Amino acid sequence: MGKGPLSGVKIVEFAGIGPGPFCGMLLSDMGADVVRIDRKGGGGGSKFEVGARGRRSVAMDLKNPEAIEACLKLIEEADMLQEGFRPGVMERLGLGPDVCLKRNPKLVYGRMTGWGQHGPLAHAAGHDINYISLTGALHAIGRPGEKPVPPLNLVGDFGGGALYLALGMVAALTSARATGAGQVVDCAMTDGAASLMSMFYGFTASGMWQPEHGTNMLDGGAHFYDTYETSDGKWISIGSIEPQFYALLREKAGLTDAIWDAQMDREQWPAMKDKLTDVFKTKTRDEWTALMEGTDICFAPVLAIDEAMDHPHNKERETIVERDGVKQPNVAPRFSGTPSEIQGPPPAVGAHNDEALSDWGFSSGDIDALKSSGAI
Repeated sequence: MGKGPLSGVKIVEFAGIGPGPFCGMLLSDMGADVVRIDRKGGGGGSKFEVGARGRRSVAMDLKNPEAIEACLKLIEEADMLQEGFRPGVMERLGLGPDVCLKRNPKLVYGRMTGWGQHGPLAHAAGHDINYISLTGALHAIGRPGEKPVPPLNLVGDFGGGALYLALGMVAALTSARATGAGQVVDCAMTDGAASLMSMFYGFTASGMWQPEHGTNMLDGGAHFYDTYETSDGKWISIGSIEPQFYALLREKAGLTDAIWDAQMDREQWPAMKDKLTDVFKTKTRDEWTALMEGTDICFAPVLAIDEAMDHPHNKERETIVERDGVKQPNVAPRFSGTPSEIQGPPPAVGAHNDEALSDWGFSSGDIDALKSSGAI
């Protein structure tokens, strides 16, 4: 059993890309026993596939009826199932929710797609950038007068997809254990991205949010909530929203002119931003960090990934750890009573055929028969 609050929970994960593996990683990190069903003939197992860490791999030919029956036997033993195919794929394989819930009525059946299981776009291809476009998230990110800026694939794939699926599956598991009835969790990245935008929908309804990106308080429009270049070509960030934090910013940065009194005057923001740009170019990033980090200014240096690994705060908390020579994010969140841990390295496809199937109730004869039929 793994260590963490999900220790003892058994999950069948059908291999996918991006947000699917990340969701599986989160659940594994929290202690779940995750068996990943890979397609035969794949590779995998690279230590750099951080999102694939911590589960065991069984390689199957999902066109083989014996493999499908083996999947259903695993599902009978599982608490949860996770898949990220387009709508209808699992049904065509003979592994749709109706079939699986008939075999295991307590099963939590987690499904993650970009557009959801129904709707006009449900069967269309897409990527993170498309899902956040449809929900207003992408439009809200960028500099005034310039094109929207993709925030990596953090908002759709990982935030609106994987995190919402993990939360939904654990919530449904709580319900299943209380009622004896499993259910389907339909996680659409469009739904999740829209949910992440809840505050900004509220701002829009109240008239607090202007349509043009880069002109609002939290999108870089305000001089006191933005990034600034330093004299050495590096960057710092400030978020001095509250009056007392803003006052400290003024003190540390020497902002004594009367213009700085009008903190919330939108008309003054462009001029104050220009002035603050010049101020921050008078020192290096390290000099500003020495002056401001750890204060209530709400300040941080803008670090590249390799720099983030070595920051004292991240090092003391072990936010980044090294496994098999690869520095990677540690488990999150943290639990006081049932601490989590990384359960193991990324598996090669089919590396645990015998071990995982045996642990999940298959006899040696069952496993030999699957091999003979070409199912695994």
